[in-house]
Amino acid sequence: MSPKKIVYLIGFMGSGKSTAGKKLASSLGWEFVDLDKKIEEITQLTIQEIFAEKGEDYFRNLESEMLQSLNSQSDTVVSAGGGTPCFGDNMDFMLDTGVTIYLKLTPGQLRSRLAGSKQERPLLKGLDDEAILEFIKERLSLREKWYSRAEFIVDGFDPDIKYLQNLIKARFGR
Repeated sequence: MSPKKIVYLIGFMGSGKSTAGKKLASSLGWEFVDLDKKIEEITQLTIQEIFAEKGEDYFRNLESEMLQSLNSQSDTVVSAGGGTPCFGDNMDFMLDTGVTIYLKLTPGQLRSRLAGSKQERPLLKGLDDEAILEFIKERLSLREKWYSRAEFIVDGFDPDIKYLQNLIKARFGR
């Protein structure tokens, strides 16, 4: 049985998974799914509201359910949330059902990207730039063991979409 053609982009928040995912899906002629946006559509709440009203545990359980609901899809690029691979058996699920690509950035690169959006990101709300950098370093060091299990690890600063497209085509034999 050939594997479903699904690609999961993983990495820390702000690593460009949604931006790269849209470009990659477009270049392949595939569907794009942003897991966080899908959760917001289903719940009619923002991620920030879910965290504030129901807590992180509720969000992580919902996130796992949404991820597994994608199992029937094919020809799809999925932008996973930054914490998605690190909870439950999500990383095993993604490795078993598709191709995983880790968009890797340094803590400094991530801080530069995240400093302007901290109000929209529940885990960064209220932190100054130095605290954001420390948060990123600490959280990234914990998450790296999951992220590094990805089938492909690429520089997330300016990912080469043509290169990713060729990786996917070679991986799926077309």
